[in-house]
Amino acid sequence: MNTNSSPHSFHIPVMGLCYTVDSPLKVARYGISSVVSIIEDDMIEKMRKYHSEKEGIEYLAIASTDFDHRAKRVTAYLNLLDKIVARQIAELKNQTFNEDSDIEKYFELLPDNHDLKNEYQKMLATKNVIEKIEQQNDLRKKIVAGSIDVNIMSKVDRTNVNEQGEPLPAAFADAVAAFRGYANSTLNSSIVFSAGYNPRLYSFIEQFADFFPDENEIIKKKIILKVSDYRSALIQGKILAKKGLWISEFRIESGLNCGGHAFATEGELLGPILEEFKTKKTELATEIFKICADVNAKAGKKFFTEMPEQKITVQGGIGTFDENNFLLNHYNINGTGWGSPFLLVPEAVNIDNATLNQLANAEPDDFYISDASPLGIPFNNFRKSSSELERKRRIEAGRPGSPCYKKFLSSNTEFTKQPICTASRKYQHLKIQELKKMELPEVEFQKSFDEITAKECLCEGLDAAVFLNNNMELSYGLKAVSICPGPNLAYFSGVFSLRQMVDHIYGRVNILNNRYRPNLFVNELNLYVEYLKKEISKNLNSLTEKKSKYFLSFKNNLLSGINYYHQLIPSLKNESEQLIGNMKSELLSVEKVLQQLIIPVAN
Repeated sequence: MNTNSSPHSFHIPVMGLCYTVDSPLKVARYGISSVVSIIEDDMIEKMRKYHSEKEGIEYLAIASTDFDHRAKRVTAYLNLLDKIVARQIAELKNQTFNEDSDIEKYFELLPDNHDLKNEYQKMLATKNVIEKIEQQNDLRKKIVAGSIDVNIMSKVDRTNVNEQGEPLPAAFADAVAAFRGYANSTLNSSIVFSAGYNPRLYSFIEQFADFFPDENEIIKKKIILKVSDYRSALIQGKILAKKGLWISEFRIESGLNCGGHAFATEGELLGPILEEFKTKKTELATEIFKICADVNAKAGKKFFTEMPEQKITVQGGIGTFDENNFLLNHYNINGTGWGSPFLLVPEAVNIDNATLNQLANAEPDDFYISDASPLGIPFNNFRKSSSELERKRRIEAGRPGSPCYKKFLSSNTEFTKQPICTASRKYQHLKIQELKKMELPEVEFQKSFDEITAKECLCEGLDAAVFLNNNMELSYGLKAVSICPGPNLAYFSGVFSLRQMVDHIYGRVNILNNRYRPNLFVNELNLYVEYLKKEISKNLNSLTEKKSKYFLSFKNNLLSGINYYHQLIPSLKNESEQLIGNMKSELLSVEKVLQQLIIPVAN
């Protein structure tokens, strides 16, 4: 069972820039935790204005010309979320228990095995009026809000410049400034660091007391590391421990069966990764705790007298109650993340009607891993998105690339002194001109042309839905929507209420469509096999010995993972005989494909 302050065993992960930017205002009052992206300060400032006016709270603009505007905007917005959620909880606690009230919804949404749910059911069955009122008042005292957590994708850390084009100090880089905005906020929550190690960012954390235990051994702002495997958790955990910082949670995410950017492992699959965390969980926490305790003792800082709990959670591709329950119980983890399915729940996220309807009626082939991200990292994409259609329209019009206003992903200096974005019209024009001079055969030219023009503007595209959904002014008039759901969304069709989705997670209803859906472990395995084939094909003409060894290791890890799943099957006691039988045959089929897959050797 989940041990968060939240009574729920799941959380809503960060999705894009805008999709969960105000999810706490929609779900926190029901005890559900969600994660807000805080890197895009222009959109955050507009959302602060929007919600301040909606709630009748004074709004004082923070202009982009203000000193340290990015951090100030993040702080102001997070403080606003904190204030509004506190107000919502106070109002909820004062409500009468009746069928249409939020207080009744709070308890109805709880998992059936939670102590609070049992107390609530007992209250409903009580006949004595005085006793019933006492029980209701006791329940009110136990209501807690879901956590308002934030996310920083560590790789999005552009160095900003002053009016003269000179680099500003590291404190004003995008990720660092966003972090400082969170650190200075009133929130008592967690920050999720994703996309790997950023030494510049990590070096700033220890400057803020809120990330260390206070006199009551409580950390006001906790650190969550999103990782893809145990090795990454150990390395990053020790780096932060050497600064005296405790990692409160490791959030494991499937490398490919997830939304957003896809960080593929070297063929290491989710099941074996979770098994390693299960067997080494205590060892990991003990090693990190010892380093932390020693560092803080030498610095004369107060630390925990005893090792606190270090949570392990997992997300990516979970689709059924049985899968969710198996992960919680078999691997002894503290919670799960349900992301992409919530894109079909307008009560929980920001999504425009056009995109919502497209997702609600999507086919499996509409979801794919693309090269759209200017970061050069595989990116989960949706073929029918208006952003994808706009990208193709610009190519057909002879003007590939996007206008680049926000420049968050500007990192290329092939043609310019100042970094530019590979999705920008400027970069793609210069790169295509270079390509034309090479006088390649038509097939090779087209392949290179497609690789250049595959990039799309995520800064604008991952913002647009929130403006369209709330009838707000669009940034620079750009309305093309980028969206990055995981492939698991193919098994959900329709638009759902928050109650329907939560009831699905807890096994009270089933909202999956009629498509055949393999077990989540098999789904991920299939994605990895296709990824390996694609990578081999891409590198055939420029294969190095290092790449060849990488592909061989990748293949062997997949085969090892399949062997693990064969041994795991007897533990899937709650799954149907049909699903078990399908899983066995699917594993054997994929195993055969891999055994026949020839890994090319470098010349």
